[in-house]
Amino acid sequence: MKDKVLRYIKEHSMLNPGDRVLVALSGGPDSVCLIHLLHTLEEELNIKCFAAHINHCLRGEDSDKDEAYAEELCGRLNITFFSKKIDINLWAKEKGISTEMAGREARYDFFEFIKNEYSLNKIALAHNANDQAETILMRMIRGTGSEGLRGIRPVRDGIFIRPILILSRKEIEEYCEENNLNPRIDKTNLEELYYRNKIRLQLIPYIQENFNPNIISSLNRLAILEDIDNDFIDKEADINYEKFCIRDSKEIIIKKDAFSVHRAVLSRLIRKAFNDASGFSSNFEKVHVEDIIALQKQGTGKSISLPGGMSAENRYSDIYLVNKNLISAKGYREEYLIKDLKDIKDELTGGLNVFSKEFNYTLVFKLTVSSEKIQLKNNNAVKYFDFDKIKGSIILRSRKDGDRFNPLGMKGTKKLKDIFIDLKIPQVKRNEIPLICFDDDIAWIIGYKISDKYKVDINTKNILQINIESEAVMNERRF
Repeated sequence: MKDKVLRYIKEHSMLNPGDRVLVALSGGPDSVCLIHLLHTLEEELNIKCFAAHINHCLRGEDSDKDEAYAEELCGRLNITFFSKKIDINLWAKEKGISTEMAGREARYDFFEFIKNEYSLNKIALAHNANDQAETILMRMIRGTGSEGLRGIRPVRDGIFIRPILILSRKEIEEYCEENNLNPRIDKTNLEELYYRNKIRLQLIPYIQENFNPNIISSLNRLAILEDIDNDFIDKEADINYEKFCIRDSKEIIIKKDAFSVHRAVLSRLIRKAFNDASGFSSNFEKVHVEDIIALQKQGTGKSISLPGGMSAENRYSDIYLVNKNLISAKGYREEYLIKDLKDIKDELTGGLNVFSKEFNYTLVFKLTVSSEKIQLKNNNAVKYFDFDKIKGSIILRSRKDGDRFNPLGMKGTKKLKDIFIDLKIPQVKRNEIPLICFDDDIAWIIGYKISDKYKVDINTKNILQINIESEAVMNERRF
């Protein structure tokens, strides 16, 4: 048994010399077998074991006896023991979640606290081969894809490890008996009230008796094969994600060429893009992947809603995954840079720096006499205006309803919305584009166009140079 677990640990690179391992210890056969095995391997692996126990207060006196047993066992093995008592029913009620989910949250929060507080770097969990089989059957019944058939992973995030995932429940019970460990038995595991318990107590025995007596090992073998195949697909998806996906402000852009890759890879790529854009993965299902693929084949401007306040938009066959919560939270922004331009004419001759807190830009204003024959630069971050045509204040703001603009070289004004459409600027980016205004007139759509109304011409006597010192503007991305 010890050699079998040791090989499994090495096969999956679970532990390294010097690791400080926190073992989740409930007091039941699985966790007792786990901590005892790791304790016997401490010297050989050059690791140090610690134990953590949560008293969920679900079984009255039995819960207290579980805690006492776990502490006594760690005392015998000379293992540092941590415990915490939490009323899980109350926790679940306060959070509006199931008791099972509340218990999981409480355990993982406690494990994470201990790991950080005592500089531990691994957390060992006691899932076994039967747990693996039950998980796969549960997912198959619910309609999982190939990724779900991987079941429980031996290692997760380089922190959570499952050293006895290779052992059956029968092997674990025999190990506990041979070593006189006398673990605690949770009687609720024998009650057919929970979904998993029904699979454990009804479905698996039925399959063993009528179809395959080795169903546990068969399902574990399936998990291993699926893990190998999925690992390859994941790596291909990561390669193509780097190639075809771009993070731009509050959105993820999936370039149209991504939709030509194999469907298996594309599905993972879309899921990864959604996770990165939203910050979560729950409630994003196969139907949403299919909807995004269908959307990409439709015309530009089409969009769909996705879970968690997300949306997907087709912009010239590229798909933009947009977090609408972040965009709506930004809102309208406006900041007066110079209250009255004429009052500070002398200061402008030497150059005046103004920092915008709202937009995180530094703007440099400088007044130049046109007779000096300055060389006008064609630069996104530097623009020139006829100073004598400017009245009142200089304002930096975002767009608002009804905005109109007089583009350079055009007579009359045009709706700002239509200009953005002509420039192919995505709708979600329009609120982020700063506008330099002279009183109510838009003089400069920063990064794009200046107004014809304030252009420098042969009659100009005084030129106002405005320089935006911002790497984001100087490297403005074109659409």
